[in-house]
Amino acid sequence: MSQEFFYKAMDNRGHIVHGQLTANHVNDLEARLERMGLDLIHYHTKKPHYFNLTKVTRRDLITFCFHLEQLTRSGVPLIDGLVDLRDSLPQSRFREVISSLIENIQGGEHLSEAMANFPDIFDRIFVSLIRAGEQSGKLNVVFNHLTETLKWQDEMVARTKKLLIYPSLVGLVIVGLMFFLMMYLVPQLIGFIKSVGGELPLHTRILIAVSDFFMFYWYLILAVPILTVIMINWGIKHNPRFHFQWDNFKLRIWLFGPIIEKIILARFATFFALLYGTGITVLDGLNITKSLTGNLVVEMALQQVSDNIAAGIGITESFERVHLFPPLVLRMVKVGESTGELDTALLNVSYFYNREVKDAIDKIQVLVEPTLTVVLGLLLGWVMISVLGPIYDTIANFKSK
Repeated sequence: MSQEFFYKAMDNRGHIVHGQLTANHVNDLEARLERMGLDLIHYHTKKPHYFNLTKVTRRDLITFCFHLEQLTRSGVPLIDGLVDLRDSLPQSRFREVISSLIENIQGGEHLSEAMANFPDIFDRIFVSLIRAGEQSGKLNVVFNHLTETLKWQDEMVARTKKLLIYPSLVGLVIVGLMFFLMMYLVPQLIGFIKSVGGELPLHTRILIAVSDFFMFYWYLILAVPILTVIMINWGIKHNPRFHFQWDNFKLRIWLFGPIIEKIILARFATFFALLYGTGITVLDGLNITKSLTGNLVVEMALQQVSDNIAAGIGITESFERVHLFPPLVLRMVKVGESTGELDTALLNVSYFYNREVKDAIDKIQVLVEPTLTVVLGLLLGWVMISVLGPIYDTIANFKSK
């Protein structure tokens, strides 16, 4: 039975190399390392303290797919391509993964079977596409599709980060400013305002109440958001009904919900089109892609679509019954089903959602910046008016006397 070995070895130039490799036993580990030009020094079956290789990123996978697409399209044997890629990489987790792929392929496994040993790196869709490419003899086409899809995912992540980073930073500034004003500045000014005398206006009394709340219950203000996040995560893990309601809330939340839904459906359409285009059946494609949506509501809707199709209902009608896609998308699916080019239609669906997401993110980006700036200005204005207003009234009354 194979297991993971964490090893310390030396290469031909005397450099110490730390790595991870799957082997049946120690002798098998030594043989595999010898074929890689390494001499085993020490090994562990549990991760040692010095083993600290970086994780495999999406950029690594893009490089991997692009490299193999170019080589397989040029007729270079798969093993040679993997060896070239491994030798071009620095010592890293991904280099060790490629080494394991090479060893497993040389041991008689197909590439898809070797990849299946690393589910944290190559997910079910990745492995299924590679398997379909091997069976159809179009591995270079599959690698090309994977390269483009991974680039699209990287772009979507970058856009989402762009949307969230600025509001998050401004939100932290506002929260920090609120604590500074309510716990330091306002209490010092309130003493002076009260010493002036006179009746305080409503907005000043509200400011004083808010400041007192911050002073006496600051720990609750900090603890409530943290406890809320902990409780939500606990509910998602232990209560399926709460998990469903929370995922439904994320799709319905104002402003961001429609964008989240479009990103999920674009991801589904893209991967489902790739699977279908490589010869995987509709039911198998739905079964594979539904778990990658990351949303229980969409996953259950796609399961309902799968059940309808399995019961003999047409693809378009099955999607119509779950009320998940807008009419324009359903029309594209209907055309694809009638012409036998469902993968092309789904790629058009993906393009439709990608454009919608890009436009929505750009619009929100334009709106968020001035909105947060106005909020910050209103906060400062409220404090200034509440503090300076009573002082100005007192001075005016004193002059009138």
